[in-house]
Amino acid sequence: MDVKSAAELQRGVCQPCEGGVEPCELSLVKQQLAQLPGWTLAEPGSLIRREWKFSDFVQAMQFLVGVAMLAEREQHHPDLHLEGYRKVRIELTTHAIGGLSENDFILAAKIDTLDRSSGG
Repeated sequence: MDVKSAAELQRGVCQPCEGGVEPCELSLVKQQLAQLPGWTLAEPGSLIRREWKFSDFVQAMQFLVGVAMLAEREQHHPDLHLEGYRKVRIELTTHAIGGLSENDFILAAKIDTLDRSSGG
């Protein structure tokens, strides 16, 4: 995988991954994250995450539904968390390889395009 801009990632399509591929190297992950403001590295390099705070429960849930629809279209599913009725955290990893793949960055870039005007 080459480092891509957020716009290039948004044009990408997640590819099926059933394993047999090495996770992205940490140096590449850090370079790619620089293209995705707000996303951070966690779990010793095996996942990326981002948090949003919405004004109320309904707006947080609407955002999560949008993420769910996007994830289903891409066939790459994040871990979704709702805490304190309006705080959303999304974590991305490619479970089949136990680390990060290009799919995670594609989905992160696409999530960033969703309407979250009420989130911070």
